[in-house]
Amino acid sequence: MNTTPDHTTAYPGLRRRGFLAATGAVGAAGLGGLALTGCGSSKPSESGAADGKPQRGGRLRAAFAGGGAGETLDPHMTNLFADAARAKALFDKLADYGSDMAAVPRLAAKWEPNAALDRWTVTLREATFHDGRPVTADDVLYSYRRIADPKRAFRAKASLEPIDLGASRAKGKRVIEFRLKRPTAEFPNVLAAFGAYIVPKGAEEFDKHPIGSGPFRFVSFAPGRSTVLKAYGDYWEGAPHLDELEFVVANEESARINALLGGQIEYAHELNPATARAHEGKGQVEIVRLRNSAMQGFAMKTDRAPFDDKRVRQALFLIADRQELVDGALSGAGDIGNDLFGKGYQYYADGLPQREQDLDRARHLLKAAGAEDLRITLDTSEVAAGFTEAAGIFRDQAAKAGVKVKVKMGSKDSYWADILDSGTLCCYRSGAMPIESHISQRLLTGSTTNATHWKHKDFDALYQQAQSTKDPKERAAVYERMQRRLHTEGGFLIWGFADWIVGTARNVRGVAGKAPANTLDWARFDKVWLA
Repeated sequence: MNTTPDHTTAYPGLRRRGFLAATGAVGAAGLGGLALTGCGSSKPSESGAADGKPQRGGRLRAAFAGGGAGETLDPHMTNLFADAARAKALFDKLADYGSDMAAVPRLAAKWEPNAALDRWTVTLREATFHDGRPVTADDVLYSYRRIADPKRAFRAKASLEPIDLGASRAKGKRVIEFRLKRPTAEFPNVLAAFGAYIVPKGAEEFDKHPIGSGPFRFVSFAPGRSTVLKAYGDYWEGAPHLDELEFVVANEESARINALLGGQIEYAHELNPATARAHEGKGQVEIVRLRNSAMQGFAMKTDRAPFDDKRVRQALFLIADRQELVDGALSGAGDIGNDLFGKGYQYYADGLPQREQDLDRARHLLKAAGAEDLRITLDTSEVAAGFTEAAGIFRDQAAKAGVKVKVKMGSKDSYWADILDSGTLCCYRSGAMPIESHISQRLLTGSTTNATHWKHKDFDALYQQAQSTKDPKERAAVYERMQRRLHTEGGFLIWGFADWIVGTARNVRGVAGKAPANTLDWARFDKVWLA
């Protein structure tokens, strides 16, 4: 961790607004780092962008909400959007998701299955790590075996479950034969799994000097404050346009937009709709809207009272006025949900009737469940735009059905870790991913981010059936069957899909406008330049 002198007078507005969302002493040190590394460094070093052509040079400073002092650069531990943005700058996967959530090749040049779909041959492209070593089949196998270690809880573990890593082997320096435990028609989705990054064989320490194969290489890292990277000139897809990239942590949305307006950063991730409306078209900053990128909802713990009774869960489904939630919590910047993830994605069950508020039916279900005087606590936090507003709106909606909801504010720094196993009801959101990945990571018995604690062996079996069904129409029918059950009695009350909003300085170019969060071109800073 790098420490620097306190130069907070260079950026007094950031300190006033709690820019780094830390204690006073730590915040001052963090601001010192920002002032030292950020002053006067955002100007490009070459001319020639007036006609829209990318030009090289300059430093871009990007502000994200972070995870506090416990942050890590271990790419296999990515959980937050800040983690994902840093990981994709430093590392690469074999594949990633396009804007339509279909897998596209990255470090993998191609993949080919056998006739039975239980053995896939992946050929790597020629690429190097930041220390000059080539990316090899042994690195891939080491990375996947590390993720799958039963003693660890890495995000992509459940996604890699179909692979028999003991039987898989290298067939030369750049060819891997993946042997699977069963036929898996959608194996490329496994390669693109969230968190399935390739690291050098033997790598275990990532916070002091991580070595990846991504477009940027490591300079410094101060958890909860700042990460500084520089362009990797030998990146396989071509060197980034930027010379340097700095991630700064700003958990307060107001701090991000004020820093952007003040010229202290060039990219502000996750702005709320009211902020976007206030500044869109005013000439100070650019607003980029990524339509319907983020699922918004509430997660009910299905393994504990009162939500271990499906009738109580069904009652909450019927209490929600989804349009009021979208209008109030998202300022209308989004679409209503239907208690299912992935609206508009492949396999989405769009034939199910749209659920609407029905307070009489909700009261009937609560009475049948013996929960007429239901009192519940709803965990929320200012960690995400719209969370506190959604909690207040739903509290008032529930009161109309006789349900008393106590809204409990949680820590921005530890919210996501806190709600994974604690409490009974919480505000929840997710970026884009394939529907099968949402299921594998969040809804199977062995899923490590199962916030609803939905654990049913017969549901697990349906997932395995879908994964081993070659015919796309038959596979879609299995996914629809699973979604029908989730729609009827699942633990996610999904009330909306929000536009994802980022703000940039007026001289920033190359930010993709049709890339949902968690897809390849989201937070793709190697393609961004300063005009």
